Amino acid sequence: MSLKEMITGKKMKVTAVCRVVNSMGLHARPACILVQEANKFESEIRIAGGAATEGVDAKSLMSILTLAAGQGTTLEISAEGADAQTAVEVLTQLFESGFDED
Repeated sequence: MSLKEMITGKKMKVTAVCRVVNSMGLHARPACILVQEANKFESEIRIAGGAATEGVDAKSLMSILTLAAGQGTTLEISAEGADAQTAVEVLTQLFESGFDED
């Protein structure tokens, strides 16, 4: 995990690159866990990669599923807001742990 931090105005923007390690990819169960965790933060959180180069809202299950991220897909998580650092760290750890599936 490598985090990048930038201060934009009064908000902090943090990004990290991670890889989908689950053998079944980012299917409904891990996507639901991801959305539940993302919704615990006030920061705006987006995930780019897979089928969505523009990035999608990490707080929306339907948006996450549109990534169509199979095993090995590289994704970029970005968050902007007061708790951006923690949000990116927590979500990146979910990917690294394979959402405790494998």
